[in-house]
Amino acid sequence: MENKQCEKEGSLVLLKQGAEARVFESDFVGRKAIVKERFSKKYRHPSLDSKLTLKRLNAEARCMTKARRLGVMTPVLYAVDPVVHTLTFEFVEGPAVKDVFLDFGLNQVSKEQIDNIASQIGDAIGKLHDGGLIHGDLTTSNMLLRSGNSQLVLIDFGLSFTSTLPEDKAVDLYVLERALLSMHSSCGNVMDQILAAYRKSSKQWSSTLNKLAQVRQRGRKRTMVG
Repeated sequence: MENKQCEKEGSLVLLKQGAEARVFESDFVGRKAIVKERFSKKYRHPSLDSKLTLKRLNAEARCMTKARRLGVMTPVLYAVDPVVHTLTFEFVEGPAVKDVFLDFGLNQVSKEQIDNIASQIGDAIGKLHDGGLIHGDLTTSNMLLRSGNSQLVLIDFGLSFTSTLPEDKAVDLYVLERALLSMHSSCGNVMDQILAAYRKSSKQWSSTLNKLAQVRQRGRKRTMVG
């Protein structure tokens, strides 16, 4: 995990803060762990805020667990605390895919490594989608490579939801494609390799990729208008 803006709060070390949650490094029964806290929104009525926060917390936990059942590696979920709205899960030792891709051509990051990572990404997304699970935030920051075996681990299921619609699957892929184009153009067309692995992994790839072409077209039109 990235260790930026480290800030000690008791036994917790703040790693990062987003619009919806704070992420801390901690420990759980002697094991290094991550604690993700969904914080309250002051502009909402307290009882409504508590219900919405708890609903999203439970949804994230369910999606992480479902992904593992589908054969996709995620951090092991240790605990859910509905009172303080936290998830506690395994600390995955290893770099983010984002950093590996940015180091392509440097620090001995080879084309073979990039190809292997792309294949793992496509395979994982295919399993998610065939299982009716949409990640919702597929970026290289939300993908880790476990130290030792370079196994892909997907993280941050805060925007995940269940759906079998090709449109939702296509948008999931499109989000990743845009992230790759903006951040990792020096790696070549990694998306082609990801989609090739996706086709091997997913039994429903045809309808999704047909819809992806339409989503791309809409995206280009919005860019031209903007």
